Amino acid sequence: MKKLSLEELNRLDLKTYRSKEKLPIVVILDDIRSMHNVGSVFRTSDAFLIEKIMLCGITATPPHKEIRKTAIGATESVVWEYVPTVVEAIQKLQQENYKIIGIEQTDESARLDDFPIDKGEKYALIFGNEVNGVADEAIERCDACLEIPQAGTKHSLNVSVCAGIVLWKFFKALKK
Repeated sequence: MKKLSLEELNRLDLKTYRSKEKLPIVVILDDIRSMHNVGSVFRTSDAFLIEKIMLCGITATPPHKEIRKTAIGATESVVWEYVPTVVEAIQKLQQENYKIIGIEQTDESARLDDFPIDKGEKYALIFGNEVNGVADEAIERCDACLEIPQAGTKHSLNVSVCAGIVLWKFFKALKK
């Protein structure tokens, strides 16, 4: 066994990536404080062919060196837009027939591993603030909330780790 070189990985160039069909998933990052988390979600979104990222509230936007550190160029490949509030982002996506999914522990949240992902649907996945999670005004507008089952002493994951797990699950279910 040997580690593959960059050439052997056969990564897409930027032009080819941009022309490739994306999964019908929009990631909403609401009030994310850490630019490292923002950059990490960009990089993960690139890996899983996510359609777009919507940055809301206090979430920093590219270009910024702290985002660039973890995004490693993904801010150039992944389409993104800034929307002032998460409610505006939700309303916009509802008009485009996206199912709005909060990634949050609620009294009605489903386990990520039990949630049926429909290839005929478009999904908007909301990831909230590192301390307060998904805002109440967003949860009120969600079609569903999902949580990642956990067995340790902590009751949450880092938002970028959480996004990686959730996006991998959706990627596996939706990839063609």
